[in-house]
Amino acid sequence: MSARLPPSNPAGFLAALIAFASLAWVCPSLAAPLAAFCGPDRCTGPAPFLPLRVQALRGAASTPGDFDFYVLSLSWSSGFCETPAGAGARGQCDAGANLGFVVHGLWPQYEHGYPSDCGPAARVPSRVALQGAQGLYPDEGLARHEWQKHGTCSGKSPTDYFADVRRARDSIVIPSPFVAAKEKQTWTPIDITRAFIAANARLRPGMLGVACANGVLQEVRICFSKDLRDFHACPEVSRQGCRVREISVPPIL
Repeated sequence: MSARLPPSNPAGFLAALIAFASLAWVCPSLAAPLAAFCGPDRCTGPAPFLPLRVQALRGAASTPGDFDFYVLSLSWSSGFCETPAGAGARGQCDAGANLGFVVHGLWPQYEHGYPSDCGPAARVPSRVALQGAQGLYPDEGLARHEWQKHGTCSGKSPTDYFADVRRARDSIVIPSPFVAAKEKQTWTPIDITRAFIAANARLRPGMLGVACANGVLQEVRICFSKDLRDFHACPEVSRQGCRVREISVPPIL
């Protein structure tokens, strides 16, 4: 007599499928592969700090102005220059560039995931708008890229978006050990976090994260309210920070 298979259970299968989908939403790192750390239009490979890697959409398409808060990502320039992508970055990684923390981006963010490439909006910012970004990004190419990918989701014009980038950057006090760092330093991620908290009133644990790649500082990411008037609690950004015990901070070039 042949063995009998248990009856199918469509309801049970559907419940399991919904549970997996919920897990992927709440904890995307369990359901999605690691993405690459990207600098100015360049990527260097898998990185352990990827709080923004999952794109979440509210509806069929990203709607400009529909987001919860901003993330200001400050890139440690000489850390990027130690990556394979940075090795070919002219200007930014030349000796004497004298760049410390530079703006990687100001990113509209959901509590889980982020919008990108929103429209309709000017895909290429004008020369006048780009003039407002001078001195923020390490090169103009990154400014254009950041507008197209993230700025178009702000609900602002290119000119107003870059003005907001400057406003956010100017509101951050860089801790003194990073201002003129001419010698290589070794820090723990928590001490970098504490240094930024000590230098910036109202900034608290859970409102920022530290990014590293291959044991080298890459970025500090600070969360702002949507109106940029205050900092914003962002557990998804904070808890997925750099998890190595110590990280190297290369000197300013």
